[in-house]
Amino acid sequence: MNNTQFKIDLEAFPTTFDAIHAYLAATVFGLALVIIILLFAMLLGFMRRAKNPTPVAADNKEQAISMQIPKREPEIKIVEKIVEVEKIVEVEKIIQQPAPEPIILKEATPDAALQVLSLLQKEARFIDFLKEDINDYSDSDVGAAVRVVHTGCNKVINEHFKLAVVRKEEEGTKITLKQGFDASEVRLTGNIVGEAPFTGSLVHKGWQVTEIKLPKLTSGHNANIIAAAEVEL
Repeated sequence: MNNTQFKIDLEAFPTTFDAIHAYLAATVFGLALVIIILLFAMLLGFMRRAKNPTPVAADNKEQAISMQIPKREPEIKIVEKIVEVEKIVEVEKIIQQPAPEPIILKEATPDAALQVLSLLQKEARFIDFLKEDINDYSDSDVGAAVRVVHTGCNKVINEHFKLAVVRKEEEGTKITLKQGFDASEVRLTGNIVGEAPFTGSLVHKGWQVTEIKLPKLTSGHNANIIAAAEVEL
């Protein structure tokens, strides 16, 4: 066999460009393009992280806490719920409260009235005069009896009651009653139309008791006896 030696000149530049060379060139160009794209993407990622730093450890910690502890509602919603509950409780209290008791009119004790009748009978024979049939008497006889009754009644009133007029104006004077006047002190008469103020003439001054001085009763006294029966021995 003949020993044939091959010499390769590395500095020689190929003079022909076949399909193999074209494939190798395309592969090298594609790899270079991929590397450039990856480097560009990494550069963009670093730039975004530099602008908006988000520590991964803190996010992981917050996520872990949020998974273990349930989320609470905002304080505003909690306050609103408390207010709603308080309103419901107040409404229930109002509903459960008993109805107001009816107004009970105070009954006057009869002892004072019986005392007055007893005094009028004692000083003026008042009950005897009222129960007497005066149709059989003349006007002069009735007048004489009335004088006695008037004198005795006036004595009882002066000794046991202090009186004063309700209105100090002179009778016949024009007066005006404003809105909210006391209807127990002034009684309207005549043509009553509309609402106060009312203007009219004072017909009567009225009377009011400012002080009462009735005698005290003993515990065994029977106030129902206006005048005891009289027996002459």
